[in-house]
Amino acid sequence: MGSGIPSSYDIVGSKGRAIIIAEFPEWVSEEEKKKAAMELLKRHKNARSVLEKSGERSGRFRLRKLKLLAGESRTEVLHKEHGYLLKLDPTKVYFSPREATERQRIASQIAPGERVLVMFSGVAPYCIAIGKKQPLVEEIVGIEINPHAHRYALENVRINKLEGKVRLYLGNVSDVCKRLAEKFDRIIMPLPRSAYRYLKYAFPLLKKGGVLHFYHVAREENGEKVCRKILERNARRFGREVKVLLVKKVLPYAPRKWKFVADAKVI
Repeated sequence: MGSGIPSSYDIVGSKGRAIIIAEFPEWVSEEEKKKAAMELLKRHKNARSVLEKSGERSGRFRLRKLKLLAGESRTEVLHKEHGYLLKLDPTKVYFSPREATERQRIASQIAPGERVLVMFSGVAPYCIAIGKKQPLVEEIVGIEINPHAHRYALENVRINKLEGKVRLYLGNVSDVCKRLAEKFDRIIMPLPRSAYRYLKYAFPLLKKGGVLHFYHVAREENGEKVCRKILERNARRFGREVKVLLVKKVLPYAPRKWKFVADAKVI
């Protein structure tokens, strides 16, 4: 696109209607941004809007401000990945199309009869991915604090015909977990900046031999070591042991920092 503009972009939505979310270097002028946005709309015929990432994530729901550069102001889309649909508005909820492969990696591990807990479940992409990949799952429970994301999650369960398989709670993970009476075969914690603070709620709810999928942001060179230490230290608090099955990079997060995932069996 010339001059490296934009530095990166995502497309959220499907053939009928999509939104481009772009990120630009600081030195790019507003005029250049708008020109690049118009070029993106020409290249991607299904795109109706171009939004610019503006500032860091902030607020209770850790959302990044998105500014309209070109196209329509309506930002609700229906996003398709791996055969299922996700309705969402990226200006109101967090969603990353780049994590579709990671969602499938997790969903592929689910065995028939498992009970799964998804903390910080958002518009329910992990819940939907699991329910569609493994129809014999016993139950998937999702917890989300953002009311907009919870509303979309409920609709996504309906759209994908997973009523009776997915149970969703609106509220803080710490509050909802205290009310859950059942134990889980698997717990997913996809909030990389602060998931470690909620391990004290995860360990008591995980069955012996259950699997934990823990996400964390760390420096590229020591991410594996950091993830292992966090899990081992927290497990000891509850008299549990962890066998780390895998630690790997998921996505770049910031300069020299990555989003890591650690899969661990908890005994």
